[in-house]
Amino acid sequence: MPASIKIALTGAAGLIGQNLIPRLKARGYTNIVALDKHKANTAILRRLHPDITVITCDLAKDDGWQAAVADADVVVFLHAQIGGLEEAAFTANNVTATARAIEAVRAKAPYVVHVSSSVVESAANDWYVQSKDAQEKLVVGSGLACAVLRPTLMFGWFDRKHIGWLARFMRRAPVFPIPGSGRYLRQPLYAGDFCDIIMACIAQRPTAKIYNISGQEKVDYIDLIRAVRDACGARAPIVRIPYTVFWLLLWIYGRFDRDPPFTTTQLEALATPDVFEMIDWPGIFGVRATPLRAALAETFQNPTYAQIVLEF
Repeated sequence: MPASIKIALTGAAGLIGQNLIPRLKARGYTNIVALDKHKANTAILRRLHPDITVITCDLAKDDGWQAAVADADVVVFLHAQIGGLEEAAFTANNVTATARAIEAVRAKAPYVVHVSSSVVESAANDWYVQSKDAQEKLVVGSGLACAVLRPTLMFGWFDRKHIGWLARFMRRAPVFPIPGSGRYLRQPLYAGDFCDIIMACIAQRPTAKIYNISGQEKVDYIDLIRAVRDACGARAPIVRIPYTVFWLLLWIYGRFDRDPPFTTTQLEALATPDVFEMIDWPGIFGVRATPLRAALAETFQNPTYAQIVLEF
């Protein structure tokens, strides 16, 4: 029964965790331990869900958090360093933290759902790609029963980066700049659908499986931005600017902000021509794929969560 299963979530105060927890509770899972190192975002999580255990800790350090997860029946690895300007942060948060988490739960041998990334099969090659690839190899080689999910670019409630940040920017800015032609193919994935997949893994327990989870609709970046603008009610006109100028502006911005929401490396990844495998995950996991525009409407028009913004 769901109520008897103890689930530990690492990186729980981020986009996926904040979307997953209310859905887990709606399914009857009540014994949840949520770990994250971001104090402000764990405070939001604690306020929204006072009925679960929320621990503020750094998995890359021995902060005494291990005892809280040692007896978990299921562990969902959500922690990830996505952006940043220093390689050490990617190593600590994607590799070192994962090695420590595996050792903390190894004795109980729980079932693991590891959230990897589609970038491990991307043509891009940066600190994020390298560290996520190393992270995935750690989990697969751990000997624990696990399923590995490789999602593409995700959006949903609590999206502080990517599409969520872009929506907030276009609400405030007089114009919205697009690098180059904007014809960069994307396969955005709705976090609500991805959470349904995670819960299907918890229920079905597939093992030794790696699933490439991409959005079921392919869309050019510029058309995605237009759909976001419609969903969030922004009025900023979309203006194309040369790619090199856009890159330079991001570089200058990064000199003044040590944790920028969008970096030159991420811009380069955006422009990298990638088409990710599209498997029949609705059929495999028995979940429904939400149409893109409906998912954007749920994201930006939800009365409970749409106005809650996480910190970087």
